[in-house]
Amino acid sequence: MIAIEKKPIECDVLVVGGGIGGLMAAISAADGGAKVVLAEKANSKRSGSGATGNDHFRCYIPEVHGDDIMPIAQQMYESQTGAALDRNLTVLFLKESFSRVKDWESWGIPMRPHGSWDFSGHAIPGRPKIFLKYAGSSQKAVLTEQALKRGVTIVNKTPITELITNSQGGVIGAIGISVSEPAPVVNIFRAKTVILTTGNTSRLYPPKTPGWIFNTANCPACAGGGRIAAYKVGAKLVNLELPYTHAGPKYFARCGKATWAGVLKDLAGNPMGPFATKPTRDGDVAADIWNGVFAAKNKAGQAVYMDCSEASEEDLKYMMWGLVEEGDTSLVEAMEAENIDLHKNMVEFQQYEPILFGRGIQIDERAETNVPGLYAAGDEVGNIGGSIACACIFGHIAGRNAAARAATMGGYENAEDSPIVSEKMAFYSKLLTRENGPSWKEANLATQCVMNDYAGLEVRSEVLFKTGLEYLDRLSEKAYGTLSCSNSHELMRCLETLDLMEIGKLVMLTANERKETRGKHVRVDYPYTNLLYDNKFMTVQKVDGKPQIEWRNRG
Repeated sequence: MIAIEKKPIECDVLVVGGGIGGLMAAISAADGGAKVVLAEKANSKRSGSGATGNDHFRCYIPEVHGDDIMPIAQQMYESQTGAALDRNLTVLFLKESFSRVKDWESWGIPMRPHGSWDFSGHAIPGRPKIFLKYAGSSQKAVLTEQALKRGVTIVNKTPITELITNSQGGVIGAIGISVSEPAPVVNIFRAKTVILTTGNTSRLYPPKTPGWIFNTANCPACAGGGRIAAYKVGAKLVNLELPYTHAGPKYFARCGKATWAGVLKDLAGNPMGPFATKPTRDGDVAADIWNGVFAAKNKAGQAVYMDCSEASEEDLKYMMWGLVEEGDTSLVEAMEAENIDLHKNMVEFQQYEPILFGRGIQIDERAETNVPGLYAAGDEVGNIGGSIACACIFGHIAGRNAAARAATMGGYENAEDSPIVSEKMAFYSKLLTRENGPSWKEANLATQCVMNDYAGLEVRSEVLFKTGLEYLDRLSEKAYGTLSCSNSHELMRCLETLDLMEIGKLVMLTANERKETRGKHVRVDYPYTNLLYDNKFMTVQKVDGKPQIEWRNRG
């Protein structure tokens, strides 16, 4: 039997995930007087999609944008993640954004590194600019330091695998697994409230370099565990069926498209859109507006290139600085090693694999789910979009509200007595003691193949979804019955892969229910956009052991 720590870890607020959302939630909850524990599967100083930096922070600053917040909100609704934004949450986000910008600046993150508020990138000519250019390479270390200063206990190398609820359905704790040593050890957390901030769903679809499954633009360790943990205890998930893709250099998967001071062109030098014909530090917003440009050009036998050849020396220097602050140091180093001169060489761009970025757990204005005591923030939230800024702001909102709720509650409940603890320990032990079973990587690759072929971007239909669901059911049954691992790291990856299978099923179920074509959800059996679905969101919730799908009005 897998080992277990005899003494549970107690806290008012348990934060699951040490990315931007998790650290901001921990800081905010501690400021609210709560005893806070943050559990992170890696190390909070360098984890999550913001691990190595970021250089754009979406926000509303009155002295720059004026007194009317609604034009800024409108830019968010028309952005790449706009289709998945509740309007009430968007306005709340913007109202709180400047306060968080000032917090970060006071803590030592350079929010105006060039002396003034600098808005560039993702910019539509003639429209308000809403992305603040900042220097984020130190953000994780700074936020970790701020959390520790407030007395937050950070438990690194400890992924949370299950939530624990009481007979009334409220969250009372969680199961974690320490993976700091080769032999895993189960930790039980007693908590009055829990905040989930576990990021997007890398590794659900195959990357552009098949087999090299960690070559992904976002954090490859984010595998959607928070979504499935929430779903299992009855939380609603939203907007899973709407695909999101990012884009960047071909085969070298990195974010930062808006940092490039170039124009997207074909091989003959024709711009992809009307928004930019000469390179500037504002970049080319064509791919933000025409999300399918890369796939469309590929089908036409063409390619799309980032052309920075006419950029000024000043703008090119600004761009290279931005790529470093974005965390793209490996890309910068690769270009230097290969002697790529951006004044002479265009860089081919491509669309990357789908991820559930800003698709996932449904929250309200308190960042609370429909499960009592359970909150969420960051990329795994499904109705306020993904981004560093959303993680920061709703992490802060979740922390203060979780702390306030915890302050009204009595003592801790004995989470360790829940039947799910013994059930999961037996399962983890079985994975560790099986011999000659398939590895997590085989199961992960199989999951990616099914998702790509039956719920991909090229063709979607009821026949494909139903077939894919049957394959995923058989695959997960086989995985639960045969997967094996020999150490704590492999156990963590096995559990991540099983979560991805469950998320894949929910994606197919909800995508089948959306009987229309909308954005990148392209149904060959329903090729039109159904106007009756305008301003409608789809949720899925586990009720009596089965998924229950509902439609609701957009907030």
